[in-house]
Formats: sequence, C-alpha cells, structure tokens
Amino acid sequence: AGMDTKDFICPPSLKFNKADFEIGNAYGAVWGMNILAGELPDEILKDFLEMQNLFCVNIHVDPLDQIDALKFVKKKLTNVEQMKIDEQKKASQSGYDPDILPPAIKMYIEDIEKLLGDLNSKNERLFHISISLRAYAKSKKELKLLSEMLKRTCQKNNCIMFPYDYRQEQTLVSTLPLGYNEIPVRREMHTSGIAIFVPFTTKELFQDGQATYYGINTLSGNMIRANRSRLKNPNGLILGTPGAGKSFSVKREILDCFLTTVDDIIICDPEGEYFPLVSALHGQLIRIASNSEQHINPMDIAIDDYMFSNPMEVIANKSDFLISLCEIIVGGRYGLSAEERSVIDKCVQRIYKHFIENEPTEDKMPLLSDLQRELHEEGEVALRVANSLEMFVNGSQNLFNHRTNIDMSNRIICFDIKELGNQLKKVGMLIVQDTVWNRVSANREKKKITRYYIDEFHLLLKEEQTAKYSAEIWKRFRKWGGVPTGITQNVKDLLSSQEVENIFDNSDFVYMLNQAAGDRDILAEKLHISKEQMKYVTNSGPGEGLIRYDKVLLPFTDKFPTDTEMYRLMTTKPTESA
Repeated sequence: AGMDTKDFICPPSLKFNKADFEIGNAYGAVWGMNILAGELPDEILKDFLEMQNLFCVNIHVDPLDQIDALKFVKKKLTNVEQMKIDEQKKASQSGYDPDILPPAIKMYIEDIEKLLGDLNSKNERLFHISISLRAYAKSKKELKLLSEMLKRTCQKNNCIMFPYDYRQEQTLVSTLPLGYNEIPVRREMHTSGIAIFVPFTTKELFQDGQATYYGINTLSGNMIRANRSRLKNPNGLILGTPGAGKSFSVKREILDCFLTTVDDIIICDPEGEYFPLVSALHGQLIRIASNSEQHINPMDIAIDDYMFSNPMEVIANKSDFLISLCEIIVGGRYGLSAEERSVIDKCVQRIYKHFIENEPTEDKMPLLSDLQRELHEEGEVALRVANSLEMFVNGSQNLFNHRTNIDMSNRIICFDIKELGNQLKKVGMLIVQDTVWNRVSANREKKKITRYYIDEFHLLLKEEQTAKYSAEIWKRFRKWGGVPTGITQNVKDLLSSQEVENIFDNSDFVYMLNQAAGDRDILAEKLHISKEQMKYVTNSGPGEGLIRYDKVLLPFTDKFPTDTEMYRLMTTKPTESA
C-alpha cells in the first residue's frame, strides 16, 4: 500500500504550541534542566526513575578535545580573576579592605583551580552536557501536574527546570534517539560529574535458555533468571528464619526446573510439606514409615556399565555408606571401633563381589539380613554390630530389610520421612541419601542432571555420620551431574565442624531470606556482604532477601499471586493450605 514502518510508528498529527505540543489525542512537553550546584548527588537519576509516570530523561554528552578543554578552563579562570580585580578596585575606592571578596568569587576560583588540576594530573576530561525532560499526558491538567512533580525532583537535587518556549519542535527532535542536538542550554562538566548520570549502578543476573526464575531485582526491577548447572560448583543453600519463605522458594525452583528442564528432581521431606506439589506433577511419593508398604533397600547398587567397569570403586562407596549406617544403628558414645569397621568392610566386599560375579539382577540384590549373616560368621569381633542389626532385620523396625518395590524411574521423587521416629529418622535420611547417590550414578551414564533438595538440612548435620556423608555429597556430586540443595534455618549449623564447614565453602549458590541477628554476622563475614546489603535480610518480609550466584550478589523480591492454583500447591501456611 506504499506504507513503511514510520507510518505505523509516527503519531497521526503533531501541533506545537508555545510551551507544549499536541501529539494525536494526547499532550506532551519538553523542559530543560539547569544544574545550579557544583556537584550533584549520585541518586539524581534514581529519584526520576522511581516516578511511575510516562516521561523521559534525555542527556546529550559531547566531549571536548583535551587541549581545547584546558584553554577553555584557563580562559574561565582569567575571567574570574578579572572579576576579583574589579571587586578589589571597587573596595579600595570605597575605602574597604580589598581582601574582602564576595563568597561567590572565592568559590569560583577554588572550583576552577581544582578542575584545572584534575584535567592536568588526574586523567579527567571535560564535556558539554545538555539535559532535558520529555513527558506525555492524556490532558493538559495531567501534564501540568507532572511538570510540578518533575520540578520538585529537580529542586531537591539542586537543579532548576524551565520551559523551552517556542522551541518545542527543535527540543522534541533533540530528545529522540537520533544523536541530534539542538538544545540551546548546556553546561561543562568533568568525567566524575558525568559519571553520576550513568544509570548502570546495579548488577543484573539474567541468563537465557533453561534458566530458573528467582524473583525481581529489588534495585532495578528487572527479572532474575539463572541456571545453576552453569556454575563451576552448582551446590546450593537456602537459608532463612521460620516463616521467611524457605519451603515456598524451594517449591518455586522445583516447579520451574520441572517445567523448563529435563532434569530429575529428588526431595527429602522430613515434614511432609511437598506432597501436594509432587502429586500435582504426577511424581512418585515414597512414604517411609514402620507401617508403610513402600520399601527401599539400603543395600541397592545401580546395575549398569559403570558397575561392571569399576566394581571396586562401587563396592568402596557402598562400604563407606554401610559403615556410616551401622555407626548410627550401633550408636553409643564412641560408635564403631577400628576392628568393627574393618570387619564390616570385609563382609561388604564379600557380598558384592559374589553379587556382581553371578549375573546380577534386581531380584538378587543383597539385603540387610545378608550383611547380618556375614557378620555372624566373623565371630566375636562383629557380634555387637550383628546384634544391633537384629531390630532392623527381624524386629519391629524391619522396614529396611526388603527389596525396593517402588518405581524409581519417575522424574520427580519425594521421600516423606515425617512418620519416622527420631532414631529411625537419622537412618532414613542416610538411606535416602544413598538412594539419591545411586540415582545420580545411573544418570551420569545418561549425561542427565539430578537435583537433590534436602529440607530441614540441620537434622543431618547434627550427627557425625550423616554430616560426613552430606559433606561428601557436596564435594563429589558436581562431577557426577548432581545439584544438591540444603534448606536450613541457621547458618551456625553449617559451622559446627571443619567437615561441615566445607558444605558452606563448596556452595556457589546461596539464597538468603530473613536472617537471625547472629547468622547475619556470620554471613557478612563469610560472603563479604556489606552493611547496606545486609539490610535486605534484616527483618525482611517473606520472599525478600539476597541471592548469591558465584560472585554476583544482589537483592531480590519474589511476590507470588495468592489467588492461583500454583500458590495453593506451594504454600505452607496452615490456614491457606487447608
């Protein structure tokens, strides 16, 4: 039809008046901004951009050649010196002390001499700067109101706003992104002064592809999207006081990962909070309890090519786990002796060598009863361990002496250990960790990422055996394609021993919600967080805090609409979940 892009972008009409212009059915105006002060506050642009109105701050910066700049400043200094001499002459003629000068002249001389020194020795440059404000409104009344708001903001920052009478057309064109400047008012400023108008004062975190949404950058209002798999060390921690929104944040990440990636997701749930979400995603919920019909075999190993090519490494890993398991079961002040550890290792090697060498299948997988039988054969040295296993093999807590009867191939699996007693909970959480390790081993062969979420992480850190096993996961999961995440209330739990402290040091992703006073000090020291940044985790509301992604540290706000089905699935508030 003979039309081009401009026909669709341009308004139907423009009419220029004395101090404003009509643009279609709306009104607009361009004003100039004159800088009165020698220095400007560095939040001048922030004050403008916090206003939720339709307007534009336009800045034209034109650099001067360094030689021309020096000539210009020297000429200004000469002019001011001449003003000083004229004032001194007047003072002498009137009988006053010639050294008494108007304050303005003294200030001008000091400022110009300082600028001249900066241009000569501090790598400063001189620029011409023109600043204008362009605004739009649906009516003249709205436009006038907006102009008053802008005028107040200018006055607050030692500037004055004035109209461009009869120059609306030239100044409108100058405020468009064309590099064309017909604005008549300009001011000279050096590099440090110009830097105040650079708006990029915040860090951003926005990655494309399969990235997870973590909220809005509190400072800039931009989205935060990141893929933890791209980190050198993708291990993560989610920290916050009760009610700060830890579980909700974890569910947000789980849901995002489920929808935007093909990663496997495994959850250890000591409080039974994740059932609604896992159920809605058609995941596998595994209820581990004394009366449950679902069973996990702690003696399981992944039957794959890696097992056949590296049998001794697989057996060594299993032996390490079973020694930790027996240490929790035997208990006592000192746990297992060195002889008992050696005997357990010897029995484990014997069991699995026989299993691997004789056409291994899931139906032939060893059980805890096999380990107990082997220990009985070792005689007196293994008797204490074998007797301690009796309750878990033939006694009332024999739920772990069965072959696994659950579909472990589901993409999202949740282990619900809420109904386990305190002693069994430690055993259950350790067995869950080993089951996850087997899944990570199987996925490594498929080049697939496995995400593992451990809620109430501090429960694992209280016991030496589970803490050591957790630290091992944090050290080695990365190489196997695992992305573990610990959710806990207190940072102090992560500093209880040198072993556990490695978990904190080996986590490049830290999601911090509201923190207790003692924890804030630890985080500030460990992560080098400034006092200003710590304000975002001090008495902050749910879904507000700081996120650390490698070396990027920025505040976030994650407000989720409460009238949605997704919110109902993820909330942990008793009144709302009911």
